[in-house]
Amino acid sequence: MPDPAAWLAGYLALGAVAGLLAGMFGIGGGMIVVPVLALMLEAQGQPREHVLHLAVGTAMATILFTGLSSARAHAARGGVRWEIVRRMTPGIVSGGVLGAVVANRLSTRTLAIYFTAFVLLMAVNIALDRKPKPSRQPPGAGGMFAAGTAIGGLSSLVAIGGTVMTVPFMIYCNVPVIQAVGTAAAIGVPIAVGGTIGYLYTGWNASGLPPWSLGYVYLPALAGVTLASVATAPLGASLAHRVPGRLLKRLFAGLLFLLAARMAASVW
Repeated sequence: MPDPAAWLAGYLALGAVAGLLAGMFGIGGGMIVVPVLALMLEAQGQPREHVLHLAVGTAMATILFTGLSSARAHAARGGVRWEIVRRMTPGIVSGGVLGAVVANRLSTRTLAIYFTAFVLLMAVNIALDRKPKPSRQPPGAGGMFAAGTAIGGLSSLVAIGGTVMTVPFMIYCNVPVIQAVGTAAAIGVPIAVGGTIGYLYTGWNASGLPPWSLGYVYLPALAGVTLASVATAPLGASLAHRVPGRLLKRLFAGLLFLLAARMAASVW
């Protein structure tokens, strides 16, 4: 087993990549962090029954910091629709807590299969590039609360910051893709708040967790990933605003396909 310094270097490298992609696609970093961190924790000899829950809980906590860094960078370029953020946030937070509670009742294998299937479904949806009706707009307060609750709950299960649902949802409502990405980054922050609280609570009394854990949040990984991701997220946001919208969507879909394939390989 490599020494702690080698694991810290690994966490920093993971955070640097996650932050860059979080800024570019508004993904919060969870989709990158969860599968890689799960493999790292297993290689460290952490309890197998807790590996994926620790990976998801820790990834959710990193989104608190990475999402803020990414959202600030997008907001500085006018890429955040704050009225959408305000309407969805109450549902996002309540759904995030609910999703974490549900995740605690699922086995590691079930959670991994869910993650793989869901990411693959969203990748296909974006790759098809279906055009919404020109007249379609985001729904009112009630509709946005319902959408936020569904997105927050499902996102909390896999620590994805909601992007794989909020970006397609906003594109479906005729929000320009670069604004959808920036708004998704901002929405990922309240998802992370609710989800992190849920994973701290549900893992607080779990037996067999490694030292330096708070519930299902593994602090050494949280520190390493966060330090690097916060630094690279603004660079990713800058790149996103330079890429044509159609190309950005294709890159995003390709990223989801790769993540789904990698997680599927780890499941089987």
